[in-house]
Amino acid sequence: MNVKKTDIGIIGAMKIEVEALCAAMTDTEVEVISGIEFVSGNLRGKRVVCAKCGIGKVFAAMCAQTMILKYTPAVMINSGVAGTLSPELSIGQIALADQMVQHDMDTSPIGDPVGLISGINVIYLPADTAVTARLAAAVESVGVPYKRGTVASGDQFICHTADKERICAAFETADKPVIACEMEGAAIGQVCYVNEVPYGILRAISDGGDEQAFSDYPTFLAAAAKTATEVMLRFVEDWE
Repeated sequence: MNVKKTDIGIIGAMKIEVEALCAAMTDTEVEVISGIEFVSGNLRGKRVVCAKCGIGKVFAAMCAQTMILKYTPAVMINSGVAGTLSPELSIGQIALADQMVQHDMDTSPIGDPVGLISGINVIYLPADTAVTARLAAAVESVGVPYKRGTVASGDQFICHTADKERICAAFETADKPVIACEMEGAAIGQVCYVNEVPYGILRAISDGGDEQAFSDYPTFLAAAAKTATEVMLRFVEDWE
């Protein structure tokens, strides 16, 4: 494999989450690996690789591992949309992960804590503190309200209040609230954790993760994705 070096790797699950970033690149090269299209080029003065991984943890992990092996990014960001799990985080605002959990990882019937990831024996996957601080600075410069905390990933579209309450009850800690749910970030976080690649998670809120999510998500998806893109462009521009 011909290995390339990049400053920043960006992964989104859907086309709407990455298309504007790819369109803003210059001197681009496109390569398809395992059905995933990787677009590399110059973005705001940085060497960036961007990919649409597909929905769910397996696609996300495939994409992240391939990106690390092929493009060796110095830092990786998962950018996109999410449902809120916090009453303090509304549609259109930003969730930044201090740590990730896999809310559907459960071997508790054999005595493990809910969420324990076998093999690495952790529940919480810490995002890089310096990267998250730079993401927060980018959000602040764009002027969007945001909240930091735990973001939960699982292979389900959360759309019931009971599920929101269950996830929060399982993973909330004294110092970190559970703030958002999505379907890829913790898989990317696990790959980065194992490979010792600094990572950050940026998610704009598209829905409430409740019974109105079926209507809120299609209504606010485009606006939320645009907000995340604006923050990412500022983050890339300011990255050193």
